[in-house]
Amino acid sequence: MALDLSKVGHTTAPVRFDYDHAATILYGLGIGARAPELDFLYEGRGPKVYPTFSVIPAYRGLESSMADAGISFDNVVHGHQKIKLHRALPPRATLLTTATLAGIYDLKKMAQVVVTTHTTDAAGTALFDTEWGIIVFGEGGFGGEAAPSRLSSPPDRAPDFRVEQSTSPEQALLYRLNGDHNPLHADPEFHLVKERFGRPILHGLCSYGFVARALAEALAGGDATRITEFSARFSKPVWPGDTLITEGWVDGARVWSRTSTRERGEVVLSHCTATLAG
Repeated sequence: MALDLSKVGHTTAPVRFDYDHAATILYGLGIGARAPELDFLYEGRGPKVYPTFSVIPAYRGLESSMADAGISFDNVVHGHQKIKLHRALPPRATLLTTATLAGIYDLKKMAQVVVTTHTTDAAGTALFDTEWGIIVFGEGGFGGEAAPSRLSSPPDRAPDFRVEQSTSPEQALLYRLNGDHNPLHADPEFHLVKERFGRPILHGLCSYGFVARALAEALAGGDATRITEFSARFSKPVWPGDTLITEGWVDGARVWSRTSTRERGEVVLSHCTATLAG
């Protein structure tokens, strides 16, 4: 696989994504939503849509942008993710997403690909923007520029809240039904599983959704639609069945958080920041 550096700055044609309440409910179940979060799981109440659902339609744009640059998903992991919502997501819509290959950076033994997306509804109303950092193994050392720092550290004091969440052994098998079918999350014989992880790992974006739910539980009475921005760095893998412990610090509308696993004590999502409305 050879990275096509000439594609940096290129924006894809709009990619269409149609969805209804069944897709948003499936997503909610995929990120661990429980019966008390019924507003997000029952069409009789809308349903409300988790803001992190935005990564599902945006993923189509990511795929298109990476294909343009000659990048497959056979040797990649997720490095960081950011979303920014302009308005609450409707329970059904036709969306159009354009993706821009914002940068390809040299990490010596690997490369970092950064893709940004912009999504509107069919009428052209802006709904959300995303940023994806993808790590490509074995593609570094090409003499490119280093990746810019995106780290934001929490205040130096005890956390203001702590939320514990359990993932299931089947969590990745459920989450992948949202459209991310990378065998890294399902197949014990997949080369990346055997060479680097030993067993299939949970999607970074599944953990990302869990953490958004944790923030909503701690700060918004469970109303995740109040989250308007959320960024995270994926520091270590999560395995299906792990227990996630999210600690956070609040400064007005801005929140810092980090998430570790109870089983190993490792920080798995770090340098997380979020903004809540209202």
